[in-house]
Amino acid sequence: MGCALEGLRILDFSWVITGPLATKLLANLGATVVRVEYQGSVDLTRSYPPFAGGTPGIDRSATFAKSNDGKYGMILNLNHPKSRGVVERLVRWADVVVENFTPGTMERWRLAYEDLREMKPEIIMIRASLMGQTGPYSHQPGFGTMLQAYAGFSSSMCWPGRMPAASSVPWTDYSGAGFTAIAILAALDYRMKWGKGVYIDLSQLEAAQQFLIPSLLDSAANGRAWEPMGNRHHFACPHGAYPCQGIDRWCLIAVFTDEEWEKLKKVMGYPNWSQEERFSSPLNRKKNEDDLDQLIANWTVERDPKEVMGKLQEAGVPAGMVANGEDLYRDPQLKHRKHFVKIQHPEMGTSSYDAPPFRLSITPHRMDMPAPCMGQHTELVCRKFLDMSDQEFQELLSEGVFS
Repeated sequence: MGCALEGLRILDFSWVITGPLATKLLANLGATVVRVEYQGSVDLTRSYPPFAGGTPGIDRSATFAKSNDGKYGMILNLNHPKSRGVVERLVRWADVVVENFTPGTMERWRLAYEDLREMKPEIIMIRASLMGQTGPYSHQPGFGTMLQAYAGFSSSMCWPGRMPAASSVPWTDYSGAGFTAIAILAALDYRMKWGKGVYIDLSQLEAAQQFLIPSLLDSAANGRAWEPMGNRHHFACPHGAYPCQGIDRWCLIAVFTDEEWEKLKKVMGYPNWSQEERFSSPLNRKKNEDDLDQLIANWTVERDPKEVMGKLQEAGVPAGMVANGEDLYRDPQLKHRKHFVKIQHPEMGTSSYDAPPFRLSITPHRMDMPAPCMGQHTELVCRKFLDMSDQEFQELLSEGVFS
């Protein structure tokens, strides 16, 4: 049985994470994805560490690889006048065109939706920009590391009295990727029913808002802005990350009910302090939260984080070890699910790639192509997908169209 999206053709102009990760998921489901890059503006994630073997290189970034397996990669200089003919053939070949540049970029190349419809009326195009194609800030350039602050994430990732925290992980890129893939599938369903193309204007900002619903609702319903709480929680105590044995090893513990509090005391062996009046009720525990956190930390710091997590979960207390990359790579649950798939890469050697986070019961997912090296499949795409003759390809190559 073939893959679910076998036969679907995607022309991918996107870069960094949102667009590439979305098309990676569709490639894993069997879509044929052609990733178009330009040497004059190399995808920034090609320069992101970690690099295979610790050696930098545009074809050695694990960050780039994780969002681009399963794709064909070609180079095309869209600023070259003769690239137009190649682009038109690519659009006519494709079912879907994906881009996530700052609004106005595709217009400069005459590749807006209106232009693509002239090439192929039934084409589907998704534009997954930071803030959408319209509005007072739509043309603001930037990346997810900055958008996460504007979207409201940074205000919830800090402690009282301290400055807002920033993360090197662009959360909005990852949330936007899933919505991009979903929107493409919805557009394909529409075209199957009505035979018409679709233009999708996706805002990464609005996609990210779905993950801040409690804060938004509190503001809309109560006129109240959430204040920084660090690891604390309005309705749970204890609630936080507690130090464990080892260097920088932690376990999260969250107690919402008196029943969970009794179970936590039992796991800890009913220490004398746990029977004190100041910890006898949720309200009392909240009033003495600093002391309670320290006492629990005195217990966890003598134990392995997996041990703490295991004993508490077995007893019915919400707990989770703060895992690092090595923990995840060796995790028995992920191993059982065959989440990490080893693929041979021409520059990076054998590398592990993330399988899609879902499994279809009948059709398999495809994990047999590594992320492409820069321009690796340019000739193959031109010859196989565009039926370009050897002479035509060589002439365009010599004139700098594929550069």
